[in-house]
Amino acid sequence: MLEPRVALALFGVLAGFVPVGALGASSSTTKSTETYKWTDEQGVVHYGDSVPPQYAKQDRSVLNSHGIEVRHLDAQKTPEQLAADERARQELIRQKQHDSFLMTTYTSVKDIEALRDVRLDQLAGQKLAAQQFVDSLHSRLSSLQARAMTFKPYSTRADARRMPDDLAEDLVRTLSDLRTQSNALAQKSEEESNLRAQFQTDIERYRELHAAQVQAQR
Repeated sequence: MLEPRVALALFGVLAGFVPVGALGASSSTTKSTETYKWTDEQGVVHYGDSVPPQYAKQDRSVLNSHGIEVRHLDAQKTPEQLAADERARQELIRQKQHDSFLMTTYTSVKDIEALRDVRLDQLAGQKLAAQQFVDSLHSRLSSLQARAMTFKPYSTRADARRMPDDLAEDLVRTLSDLRTQSNALAQKSEEESNLRAQFQTDIERYRELHAAQVQAQR
């Protein structure tokens, strides 16, 4: 039994309908009219041959002549929702491509681990070179600072001369290089952590895909 609010809305629509039997012989040439079903902001369900403009962007159903839903029209999505859907679609494509890469590139987990170890060794060599460069810059900076202490404004001697321009420039340049290389060294450490995490993710995903493949072949 229909709820009063639903029945009232339905009655208001059906009151304008002409019974099919009253159409006589001409009914065979008359196109069937689609009936739409929608819900207003008060929760009242409505039926009609068209949807009012204010509800055209909401969820709605299309019913056939027997009142059976034959099509469902989703609510119009906001730009944010559309953007989120597109991001999800792109992520799904990326995941499928990566899954294909894993299954066609490696024959076992040991293959992935071997490549991981090679990449980590390469990165360790880069970190060592970067650390050595940072150490040399520290030494150079200490030497320049020691020289700077003999000139004004750092020296307390009355006869101390003003710091030469080239020494000041060397100090500024060395400090700048030291900051740059220290940041690069920190990035190498972060890269190492990310590399380990990525390979671990690949190993776990490969195991999942391989297990699913074996299961499908049984």
